[in-house]
Amino acid sequence: MDTQIAADTVNADRPDDVRDALGRPLHDLRISLLDRCNFRCPYCMPETEFHADFQFLRKNQLLSHGEILKIASVAVSLGVTKLRLTGGEPLLDKQVGGLIESLAALKGVHDLALTTNGMLLGPKATALAEAGLNRVTISLDSLDAEIFRLMSGNRGNLDQVLEGIAAAERAGLAPIKINTVVQRGVNDHTVIDLLEHFRGTGHIVRLIEYMDVGNRNGWKMDQVVPSLELLGRVQEHWPLRAIGRSYPGEVARRYEYVDGAGEIGFISSVTEPFCGACSRARLSADGVLYTCLFATSGTNLREPLRNGADDAELADILSRIWLQRADRYSELRTPGVADGHAPSKVEMYRIGG
Repeated sequence: MDTQIAADTVNADRPDDVRDALGRPLHDLRISLLDRCNFRCPYCMPETEFHADFQFLRKNQLLSHGEILKIASVAVSLGVTKLRLTGGEPLLDKQVGGLIESLAALKGVHDLALTTNGMLLGPKATALAEAGLNRVTISLDSLDAEIFRLMSGNRGNLDQVLEGIAAAERAGLAPIKINTVVQRGVNDHTVIDLLEHFRGTGHIVRLIEYMDVGNRNGWKMDQVVPSLELLGRVQEHWPLRAIGRSYPGEVARRYEYVDGAGEIGFISSVTEPFCGACSRARLSADGVLYTCLFATSGTNLREPLRNGADDAELADILSRIWLQRADRYSELRTPGVADGHAPSKVEMYRIGG
């Protein structure tokens, strides 16, 4: 499919926002490009399961860039203004720059971002920015080299990730957000050092409560460090003051250092659910649309696409999915459910974070 043709089919006249059963609009689409990753983080893709013989999706099972662009263009026509590319590790897609260029050309896209572990970012940052990427989010759980290597499944190189962050800054992919999943007894004692490193750089560290995403990480509530506890730890070192959300539906509670050294955020899906303002849909690498990070099922868009569905038919499918949406897993989470008695959830490596 000619991706430029698909981009040109977007109608500049946008309808009223599509809203779900709880009145939440569809404003964000997160697009997983592939299910492969160069890390084996224990809480996402443990090496014991994702070994050398593990069967990832085959090429014909993955959405093509043309198919991704067609879905994105229809989603934009329904009110989506923010697109984020995820994985797996999206920079393993060697043609990602071309897709970014096509997505950036869609009328109505105000924010085009990418989430990466940063290992491959250094040599690619400038080209990605020139293609139209607005900003990047880097997943970085610790600046302690040993703990970082452990949490990346013994595959990460901390110096390479830091160079990737520096390259993104030089390329203007800002503001750069650093996502840090905090797990009690694993990396929580390294949080202050990480914050100190990025204070004054303009980069925004976001401390994320360890969540029960997918079925692989053996999640237990006692592994969670509540954001309120983390806030207290940080304030022992640097006074903070709360600041407002930068846009409706933002997941992070934002704070700034009183001394002017920048901003940090807290993402508290476990202890302070934010389902009520969630405006995100997630498209997996094999073309399944999910309406919640903790979804147990989704809707296959690859099949109608490959059966010749046009933009109007896709728009009808997407609208119906969103209009029926009533997900609020985090608000309904209970310790018993979260400890493994709920139906199997989609894996994080399939739909990104």
